[in-house]
Amino acid sequence: MSAATSFFRSRWIEAPEHVTELDSHALPAGFRAGGVAAGIKPEGLDVGVLVSDTSDTVSAACFTTNARVGAPVIVSRQADLGSLRAVVANSGCSNVGDGKRGLGTALAMQAAAAEELAVEPAQVGVASTGVIGIELPREPVVNGVRAACAGLGDDAADFSAAILTSDRGPKRACLGVELGGGSVRLAAQAKGAGMIQPSFATMFCFVQTDAELEAETIELLTGVCVKRSFDRISVDGQLSTSDTVFALAGGASGVRVEPESSDELLLGQALDTVLRQLALEIVADGEGCRRIGRIVVEGRPDAVEQVARSIANSPLVKTALHGGDPNFGRILQAAGQAWPPGDPFVADLEIEGRQLVSAGDAVGLTAADLRELEELVAGDEVEYMLTIPGEGGETEVFFSDLSPEYARFNAEYTS
Repeated sequence: MSAATSFFRSRWIEAPEHVTELDSHALPAGFRAGGVAAGIKPEGLDVGVLVSDTSDTVSAACFTTNARVGAPVIVSRQADLGSLRAVVANSGCSNVGDGKRGLGTALAMQAAAAEELAVEPAQVGVASTGVIGIELPREPVVNGVRAACAGLGDDAADFSAAILTSDRGPKRACLGVELGGGSVRLAAQAKGAGMIQPSFATMFCFVQTDAELEAETIELLTGVCVKRSFDRISVDGQLSTSDTVFALAGGASGVRVEPESSDELLLGQALDTVLRQLALEIVADGEGCRRIGRIVVEGRPDAVEQVARSIANSPLVKTALHGGDPNFGRILQAAGQAWPPGDPFVADLEIEGRQLVSAGDAVGLTAADLRELEELVAGDEVEYMLTIPGEGGETEVFFSDLSPEYARFNAEYTS
């Protein structure tokens, strides 16, 4: 399949040949989902439930690394993360900072879903997103969980809508994946637009497959692919209290993926591309974002990560990206401030394949060169390549621009 499909839109993501794009809201065999309006938000769907009907479903999870977490993360961390059967999520309130009352609400959501779905409470993951520090009203959200359970169907359309906050629209995909042992489905639904920083974001991602996996296999694949996707993005450098990824493998297809097999590699490639494209969808949705940047840094292994993140989170770099301004001095400034003090800093810089700095010095540019460069950075995706002193290290970060719309939206977020 060509990478130029309706889902794999970025030039930086190449769809594997062994996957076929299906309806974005479709689900793998053995999964059901639903979403309802419970009144948590002023309007729209705001409570969703996802369930695997297969009793021996295996699962994996990743959570925010913020020291300050919400009640849903606390409750989910205590769940049976290797054998989850269901996920319950709400938008409109993150249930963070509400003390014992908030913890009780998260537990009540978990218990209600378990009762309606006839599973153990420990087999239900919980996720909440929205405003921090306000009460998540218990009765409406629990009633919403019960209503969503009663209305489960064979697609994720309502579920993927119910998890959105400031997103422009749903972020979701479903693929058919050809393995040596047969065909399986892989689906994912995500949300996120602001409070986005490498090491997660204000983001959710829920992954499902009807392949039959070992618990260790889904944990391995999820961890590796999350590091290459949601750990590689930034909108505003802010680490959320609520980031959550749940991945469930139900096995209803009857196609078993053995550990360390070629099928495990093929499924991992499909998961990797899905999560990386969804991660870019989050960056592109960055609350007023016009363009996405990709910074690749090569050089000293202990410095590439901090340099890349310094560039990706620089307000000066991000505003230049928004305006289509090829101001490469801002790239070097942001890189230099993250470089170890006292060590010589000499770098090469390319923007969209055009070398602008060599051995630390600007390459002479004519007026025609500058006009050409302005055209290169006027697209939806702009790539920066920085080579710093040292060898053996390489990293990348995808980041959004910074727009007046972002400032306006967040200045008025709770008022």
